[in-house]
Amino acid sequence: MAARAMWKGIVTVGRQKLPVKLYAAIVDKKVHFHLLHDKDEARVEQRLVDGESGEAVESSELRKGYEISPGHFVVLEGAELAALEPEPSRDIEVTRFVPGGAIHHQWFDRAYWLGPDGDVKGYFALVAALANSGREGVARWVMRKRPYVGALRVEGDHLALIALRHVEEVVLPSDLSAPAARDVNAKERALAEQLVDALADHFDPTEYEDTYRKRVEELVAAKAKGKRPRLVRPKAKRATESLERALQASLAKTSKNGTSKNGTSKNETSKKAHAQAKERKAS
Repeated sequence: MAARAMWKGIVTVGRQKLPVKLYAAIVDKKVHFHLLHDKDEARVEQRLVDGESGEAVESSELRKGYEISPGHFVVLEGAELAALEPEPSRDIEVTRFVPGGAIHHQWFDRAYWLGPDGDVKGYFALVAALANSGREGVARWVMRKRPYVGALRVEGDHLALIALRHVEEVVLPSDLSAPAARDVNAKERALAEQLVDALADHFDPTEYEDTYRKRVEELVAAKAKGKRPRLVRPKAKRATESLERALQASLAKTSKNGTSKNGTSKNETSKKAHAQAKERKAS
């Protein structure tokens, strides 16, 4: 099934304008349930009621309020909020270009694909220019009455637009208090380095499917056929007594099958890592 564009815009870089189509790069596959009445399995409706009287409230009687202190609200009218909305625009304005990777992934909110909307040559010229420069753009745009800021980057042969979170939404490492911890001894450090080396491999996203959703779908399919499936609850892992024992157990499990996915002998990898650790300690 071909992807359908959800919005059209114009990437503007200085005086250059490039018409594009915006596609969602993420599909919601989370498990969603409906609430049913236990008596007759009819769907249950959610209705708005007055918190004090318990009486139903019609949508025409609703007003928006912003709570400024417990139980105290400032009521805002629809016209007042509409006046605060940004001016409608189709421009995706690139304000600057920064080195690739300068925008940390913790700022990422939602990803979109940008495809050409007529000027195919201009589109792929911009793809090539960004790829060759090793940079990514910082862009601003308005979509569906909301302002956005994002990163314009090259992914493969296409442009990707990553909507970013605003500064007040991101918790930086400098905002965290340093955790209390004891010093790691040389043996624990060497074991940790061996474990990291032994598990060195490439990232394959197909290995990380939503196992919960899969199990729910299998349960639904079985019950729809009138079966009563046997459910097995995953076993909880016991906590290891110490960091050293945890590392040793992980290394033993890693080297049990002999080789890693990239074909390297895990025993050889561990010996090599241990030798490197000794060399680092000696130096």
